[in-house]
Amino acid sequence: MTETESMVYRVVPKCACSTIGQIMYYSDHGAFFDGDIHDAQDGIIKWAQEENQKKIERNVKTHKSFAFTCVRNPYTRILSSFFDKICGIQRNGKRYRGNLVPLLIQKYGIEVGSPEDNFDFDQIKSFRRFLLFTRDTIKFRRPMDPDIHWSAMSGHVSTFIHNGGTYDHIFWTENFNVGMKKVLDNVKTPQKVNLKTIPRFNESAGHGPERAHPVEDYFDDLSMHLMWEIYRKDFELFKYDFDNPGNKLPIGDIDLHEVHKKLGS
Repeated sequence: MTETESMVYRVVPKCACSTIGQIMYYSDHGAFFDGDIHDAQDGIIKWAQEENQKKIERNVKTHKSFAFTCVRNPYTRILSSFFDKICGIQRNGKRYRGNLVPLLIQKYGIEVGSPEDNFDFDQIKSFRRFLLFTRDTIKFRRPMDPDIHWSAMSGHVSTFIHNGGTYDHIFWTENFNVGMKKVLDNVKTPQKVNLKTIPRFNESAGHGPERAHPVEDYFDDLSMHLMWEIYRKDFELFKYDFDNPGNKLPIGDIDLHEVHKKLGS
């Protein structure tokens, strides 16, 4: 939430959350946060700050401010999670979540490469094995609980509704400027935001290897079956094309009434 309570944003990981956070910060202060917005301890109000939880709760339950979130194509989102979190070296110079990558290498036979070998490994084979691991964490909670970066978007979106929130707008990462403009058109902010000049804050860029193949090459018939098993609600509610992994664009309009009805129950 912005400090001025002009808007409330339900963060969904891997869906332009760094850029949205920086826009919110800028709309209050006229400058971007110097660093990763996820590290900001002041200048923006977060649920992780215990002293601010009551303030957010009051705002959300009374629907005081314009509330929104942003979603992304499930195929490109899970690929991004793989290359950033599994293959990549994090900002602290270490692998994500310590022993996670060794666990994946041991139990699922995944290869991730390293900066020393220029991340030379079979991306498609390793990604498909990672997808099997993802399914195991989400469906069976083993060998660990699902991580926020690959748990379903509908799960993230639903907690806001379950806790008394109502969305005014849900938009797509793939049509970012149009969606974010609708948010800014509906709120009053101390600082004017010009979306055309806002940079993209991709905090995961440069962490790991570049994707070497088109999106559709990573998903064979079995992979698509797993994607449907894990992310069916994401495809259906946010109107993405399940049948064609190569089409990252939505194929319909998000129905807010449907989202609240199906995720609120």
